[in-house]
Parts: sequence; C-alpha cells; structure tokens
Amino acid sequence: MSEVSAGFDARAFLARLTSRPGVYQMYDAAGELLYIGKAKNLKNRVGSYFRSSGLSIKTQALVAKIADIQVTVTNSETEALLLEQNLIKAHRPPYNILLRDDKSYPYIFVSDKDQYPAVRFNRGARNKGGRYFGPFPSGGAVRESLNLLQKLFRIRQCEDSFFKNRSRPCLQYQINRCSGPCVGLISPEAYQQDLRHATMFLEGKNKAILAELAESMEQASMALEFEQAATYRDQISSLQQVQEQQYVTGMSGDADVIGVALQPGGVSVHMLYVRGGRIIGSKVFHPRVSVEDSEADILSAFLAQWYLGSQREIPNLVITSFELADRAALEEALMERRGRKVALQHSVRGERAGWQRLAQTNAEQQLASYLANKQNVYNRFLALQEALELESLPQRLECFDISHSSGEATVASCVVFDRNGPLKSDYRRFNIEGITGGDDYAAMHQALERRYTRIKKGEGKLPDILLIDGGKGQVSQALEVLEQLQIDEVLVVGVAKGPSRRAGLEVLLLGDSGTEVTLAGDSPALHLVQHIRDESHRFAITGHRARRGKARKQSTLEGIPGVGPKRRRELLRHFGGLQAMQSASIEEIAKVSTISRTLAEQIYAALHPES
Repeated sequence: MSEVSAGFDARAFLARLTSRPGVYQMYDAAGELLYIGKAKNLKNRVGSYFRSSGLSIKTQALVAKIADIQVTVTNSETEALLLEQNLIKAHRPPYNILLRDDKSYPYIFVSDKDQYPAVRFNRGARNKGGRYFGPFPSGGAVRESLNLLQKLFRIRQCEDSFFKNRSRPCLQYQINRCSGPCVGLISPEAYQQDLRHATMFLEGKNKAILAELAESMEQASMALEFEQAATYRDQISSLQQVQEQQYVTGMSGDADVIGVALQPGGVSVHMLYVRGGRIIGSKVFHPRVSVEDSEADILSAFLAQWYLGSQREIPNLVITSFELADRAALEEALMERRGRKVALQHSVRGERAGWQRLAQTNAEQQLASYLANKQNVYNRFLALQEALELESLPQRLECFDISHSSGEATVASCVVFDRNGPLKSDYRRFNIEGITGGDDYAAMHQALERRYTRIKKGEGKLPDILLIDGGKGQVSQALEVLEQLQIDEVLVVGVAKGPSRRAGLEVLLLGDSGTEVTLAGDSPALHLVQHIRDESHRFAITGHRARRGKARKQSTLEGIPGVGPKRRRELLRHFGGLQAMQSASIEEIAKVSTISRTLAEQIYAALHPES
C-alpha cells in the first residue's frame, strides 16, 4: 500500500466505504483541500489510490499528503459528475488544476436552417441559429448521447462541407448509424420525423418514445423475433440511462439541506450547500448526544448553534430530514438574525426532495464510516473489557440471531466483529430445518451446534465472547451446546431488553454466572453490543427474506408487497428487463406511471437487499 500521512488509516477507511457513486474530497493535515474526484464506485476508485504499485509520480505525491477523505454519495454517476465539476470550479484544488481545465458546460446543438439538419457537439458561445440542449456534465456525456442518437434515430452529425460533397453514402450509413440524407436515401419528411423524435428525447419528452419501443418489443416477442425484441430492449435501457433524473444541478434556488443519522454510539449531521440551484459543497459533523436525543432534537440543537451562535450566512430556505417540534420558534430566531424571511421545511417535493434524500443518505453513510473507525472500535472493545471485568482485551466477538415469518423459512445469522469492526468475510447464515415452526430455542440450538461443530473440526476460529440476541432461554441453549462440544473458553453473553424494553436500556446476561449487567446509555461498551446485535438482526432478516422468496418460487418483483401482475408488466415494459431495473435509481423507478415514490423505494430496497 502506498505511503500515506500517519494520521490517515486508509485500510480502515476503505473497509467501510460504500460502493455507490459519489464524490470524494482529499485533505491534508492542515485541512486544506488537495483533490476532488468522482466515482461510479467510490470503494473501487478511492481504493485505487492506495494500491502498492502502478501509481504515477503526481498521484504518489498526492497520496503522501492525504490526512482525511470526505465523501458525498450521489444517486447516480451523472450526479457525481455534475457535483464534481461544481466543487472544482468553486474550490480549485491544486491537484485538480494540474489535470483539468475550467471549460464551460457542453451542449448538444441542432440546427434549424437545413433541409436535413445535423446534431452536433457545442461548447462555448451559443449564437448559431438553432436549438441547444444541455448543459451536460462533461464532453464525454455529450459524445455518449450523440452516439446513442446515431444508434436510435440515425440523425447525421457530419459537418456541412462533408455533407454537401458526397456522391455516395459514407461509412456511418454502412454501419446503420445514418439514414443517408446526403445522397437522398431518405425523404425530408421521414428525416424530419426522426429528428422530431430525437428532439423529443433531448427535451425529456420520451414517454411516447418509450411506450412505442415497449409495444414494438412485445410485438416482436409475440412474433418470435427475439433478436429484434432484444434490440428494442437495449434501446429502452439506453434511453433510461441517458434521461436519468439529476438533482445536483437545477434551475434556481439557495438552500442549506441537512440530514441526520443516529445510532447507538454516534450521530452524523450532513449539510449540503445549494446555491443557484447547484450543490456547491457539503460538510459533516459528529456532535456528542445522549441516548434520549431523537433525530429531530439533534437537528433543532444543531440549527440553533450553527446559525445563531456565529455570523454564518443564512439562506432563505433550510431543508431538514426530520420535522422539528420547535420549527416556528427557530424560523423566527433565524429571521431576526438574518433580517429577512427564512423558511424551515421538512415536507418538500421535486428537486428539493432529491436534495433532502441526498443529505440523509450521506448522513447515514458518514455515520457508518465513523462508527467503523478503528480507534472508535478499539475504545469500545476496551470499554467492554472493563464492563465485563475481563482479564484480557477480547479479540473476536460473534453474535447470533433468528429470523422467520410465523415459523416459515427460519434463518439464523452469525456475524463477527474483531477490533477493526465488522468482519464480513466470516459472516455465516444457517437455514434451519427439522424443527417446529416458530421454536426459536430449537433454531438457536441447531445453529450454534452446526457452527461450533465445524469450528471444533478446525474450520474457523472460536470467539472470545458469544453474544446471543435473547434472554435466559436463548443463553441456556448456547451454554448447553458449548458444554456438549466441550468448549469452555468462550464467554456467553445474552443481550436482553430491559424492563421498559426501550432501545439503549438493554441488559447483559452473563452465561457463566447468571449475573445481570446494566450499562449506561452512553457507554461505548453498550454501543458495541448494540452495533453487533443490530448487524446480526439485519443479516438474519436479509437471509430470511431471500429464503422465503425462493421457497415460494417467486421472482424478485413478485416478492414485493403492492407489486402485482399489472405493475410488474409496466415495470418490465418501462425498463425492458430486470437487469436494467436493478441499475435504476429510485427516481427512475418512480417515473413509471403506476409506481408511487414510496413504492419505488420499496422496489429499490428489494432489488438491493445488501445496500
């Protein structure tokens, strides 16, 4: 791994970095911004900077200065491209200026003077007679769009001098990328129809085009013309990708957009700065809170301290991810501080809702990275050692949980944490068979027996602490299995709900003595236990849903509540296939006429169970 500043733990950072698209910002030890980049897959792209070989001299110099990396997750690669360009223009980091120019946004130009108008790339002044479509995030995005227009509508892109001096069709006609207007192989009327479709597509009025392609795909399929049907399917998929909705660049508006994520042991507040309809930057905070605080309480306290305790700029709109009980009072205070009206909004629509979701997504991602930080995890292990009065620091924890639906498709999960956090390569699931449906004790006994029989045979490592999500009954099952297998070096700890059954007030049951240990709500040891317990619960539910869907012989779509035959048909018509649907964002799914925003979120979650 390349040499990095001593204060930055690249391995721990990459272990929890998301694979979603987004923008990353690299800082030095003084907090100065070094470089801004975008990625289709943040984990892969950022990880490439820390490989052991193959880096250029400039990149090695950059990596040697890195002390911190902040990421902003986006809904798509297109949004990442736009946000990256906005940030580079605003901050002009030194390593970007060496590699990038500061050109204006590119456009697609359609002339209106010719009998057979051309569609071309345009950057710079827009003073020619015709129509301009854009802006696009990059020159590459324009060229990709022009390439697609050639494939779909066969509109010419050649220069006028070339077009007027042809005596036979060029290569573009031979490879079916042009209809040959230069030599009259298409009538002006037919060409104008193709151009109209291309213009509608560039305007975003493509529902009629998509419906026509979907109908043609079905007709070709019914006629057993499967190759042609596949061509229509690919056209539909391409149209969806190019017309992907964007939230990074809009038309107008200034706002601060604030998301908050709260988990045992930490909180993350993520702020997006929107100026002139464009996201120009972001900032993350990790304030200290008590276990009783809710997301809305945290936002209220944050807003008061951030805006009222300093001379910071206050925009006319502040969007929050949770509704605030003291919204009216905060609005009045902000208005008095600013001297003009300030609106605090939670319920927003359209582009503003996109900003809101983006801020919340980033808050959740930043919190996951913060909780997985190596130093935080190590301190939690130390706190757990002290709370349980252990002689040595535990090295490995395992936690088991059971999931089923009224006894159907029972699955047990085993998740593993070491002192670097979750060790996902060692996670295991167990499909439980041969028990009475709903018998959680028998399910736990079977899972533990299978797990530790294998370990006894040398197929894995024993944990220092075995955590069981449950009370005395579940703990007794673990003690019985370990006794049968003659394993006596593992401490069994039950994680039971306290008398009030509220999160943050769990009771630990020590299996060897039966002692109950109650930890303070802000205890790092309790946060570690809650983290691994919640992860085991998530992992068990994911496995159960997958098993239940397979047992019922349902497709991914058929397992989603509210998605019946009609909606499945509309989805497949709209996207041309399940693969294209899996690549779509929530906003793209919601474009289907019969799919609401809420249902689109459910469909997206079902198609991405591990996200």
